[in-house]
Amino acid sequence: MRAFALTDQSEVYQIDAIGLVCPLPILRFKKRTQGLPSGTQVEFLADDPSGRKDMQALCEITGHRIEWIREEDAGVLRYRIRLA
Repeated sequence: MRAFALTDQSEVYQIDAIGLVCPLPILRFKKRTQGLPSGTQVEFLADDPSGRKDMQALCEITGHRIEWIREEDAGVLRYRIRLA
């Protein structure tokens, strides 16, 4: 997991789960976000075909908020998630 600064001085943590298939992307997200404070912004990258449905279900259960989802090349989805 790595963090990079944005122009508004907030940090965004990036988690790369490209190449992993269900359930590994969600497990990686849960492991890497465990212990991060509420309100933390996370960019999550995944290319698992069932990933969008899985991430939406996880956010409904945990209270995390998906701020946006962007489709990138090669079927990669980039999610911006704010942790509950």
